[in-house]
Amino acid sequence: MPDMKYILVTGGVISGVGKGVIASSFGTILKSCGIDVTSIKIDPYINIDAGTFSPYEHGEVYVLDDGGEVDLDLGNYERFLDITLHRDNNITTGKIYQQVIERERRGDYLGKTVQVIPHITDAIQEWVQRVAHIPVTSNNAPPRVCIIELGGTIGDIEGMSFVEAFRQFQFRVKRENFCCAHVSLVPMPKSTGEPKTKPTQSSVRELRGLGLSPDLILCRSEKPINHNVKEKISNFCHVAPEQVICIHDLTSVYHVPLLMEAQGVVQYLNERLILNISMPRPSRFMRKWRNLAKRVDNLRKEVNIALVGKYTKLEDSYASVTKALQHSCIATGCKLNLTYIEAVNLEKQMKIDDPVNYHKAWQDLCKSDGVIVPGGFGQRGMEGKIEACQWCRETQKPMLGICLGLQAAVIEFARNVLGLKGANSTEVDPACEDKLVIDMPEHHPGNLGGTMRLGKRNTYLEPSIVSQLYKKEVIEERHRHRYEVNPEYTDRLEAAGLNFVGKDDTGTRMEVAIIKDHPYYVTVQFHPEYLSRPLSPSPTFLGLILASLGKLKSYMNRGCRLSPRNQSDVSSDEEDLSVSSISLSDENTIIENGKEENLTTNLKKMNGQVNGNTG
Repeated sequence: MPDMKYILVTGGVISGVGKGVIASSFGTILKSCGIDVTSIKIDPYINIDAGTFSPYEHGEVYVLDDGGEVDLDLGNYERFLDITLHRDNNITTGKIYQQVIERERRGDYLGKTVQVIPHITDAIQEWVQRVAHIPVTSNNAPPRVCIIELGGTIGDIEGMSFVEAFRQFQFRVKRENFCCAHVSLVPMPKSTGEPKTKPTQSSVRELRGLGLSPDLILCRSEKPINHNVKEKISNFCHVAPEQVICIHDLTSVYHVPLLMEAQGVVQYLNERLILNISMPRPSRFMRKWRNLAKRVDNLRKEVNIALVGKYTKLEDSYASVTKALQHSCIATGCKLNLTYIEAVNLEKQMKIDDPVNYHKAWQDLCKSDGVIVPGGFGQRGMEGKIEACQWCRETQKPMLGICLGLQAAVIEFARNVLGLKGANSTEVDPACEDKLVIDMPEHHPGNLGGTMRLGKRNTYLEPSIVSQLYKKEVIEERHRHRYEVNPEYTDRLEAAGLNFVGKDDTGTRMEVAIIKDHPYYVTVQFHPEYLSRPLSPSPTFLGLILASLGKLKSYMNRGCRLSPRNQSDVSSDEEDLSVSSISLSDENTIIENGKEENLTTNLKKMNGQVNGNTG
């Protein structure tokens, strides 16, 4: 078996510079070369996992098949690489220290003083080597390359033990099996109008001082930077000019792998890590991504979706929901215009407390073509979600409710159709008159970490619009909830018109609720956004977008198949590409009349022009 290859991605200057997308892009490029890839995200915080984070603190909590609550960057990896990761693919300081302390309590260290070096650093290296070999694809093929993203920025005190671990690790696995890619910001102050390399120089100097020399420096900038800047970074940071990769702001993240490939990343990694990739790459190389990026850029007609949430001040709180909406929009050929509505602003009390935001929220809701009510925890904003569900139900507005969205829809229906004015969730009001939503037997109130119903589980569907969209009777989706619909009320709800068409394997836990005489009123207890992929959108999200465009009926009549003519407004050039039926999951579709290699060629030409520009 060939040696495992490791690519460590570090960040400098500021956090949030795009390490996750760049790490995913490395994997995308290598997968296009036929190399199986796995990913590890390292978060230096002391939390055991991301499960107890406030969404305002760290964005959304991403849930894996095995129930692991992890950093949202693992969602990037799964979407880009179409792989299934595991909870151990997310390493935190808390996990490492917990493991070392448990070993010490068992006496594994034979009475020695337990220290950061060697015990913590050894535990990090052992964890990485163990997880790197775990298969993440459906065919259980062992990965050949492991891409490791180190969260935070170089110099953070929290990350020092990890940096030291990888300083040692490069010698443990040998130089030809380890590559370090450093992502740094190249700012362009308006006062000078020119890119500044000093922050990158300082960041690389600090990284080298800690014992890691970057093999690739990936410069993030607002605009393309010229060849003189690359030469300057090369001179001051001890790398060749071809090892400086420039990634400016692009129209979509799908262009990032293409831009990196156009600057010779494949050739460099092939030589540096001895990957034995045949060169040059064929003309069809990465055509799937070129088609996807081109398609995203050519979307014309907009669809207006309102997201009624509790954490709308930070868009990363709904990262997977946003991506799932975008995937469905790409499939249907329309551009997503997403409006975030704070649920609290829809509540009647806000009409008195803050009438401006109250009326603006309702105006935004009324302007939408479709509404999504995502998950959340706690009582704040619950009444606003209930108001949104009632408005969608009564005005026949397409709506998708997820997790708490299903619970809000059930409570709203009980109050306004069954006349149970005291209906509520015990999460919001433990002493409510009618407990429509109750906590589950598995829930342990004293311990919040990892005690929810988590991970992939089966849902059994009855014949309905949902089973038609999924094209199957048993589906597997990921869950993350502590509360469920009270089964004592389901018969009364169904008799009044709220149909529970999806249940768990016991038949007592309600998973999917719909209203049949409605264009699209679908609510689910699971989180379908976690399994949506750019080339394979989630069926429930696709149904919402199609219903919002007024195309759901024709889609259903064709046996749930998209046709080019029903893919909204695309440019005349792209219509020419759509000669016959388009399957977004097919790598061989949307061929540009024999010009499939042009995007990469043009990117290379563009890069050459930028490099040659001395202005």
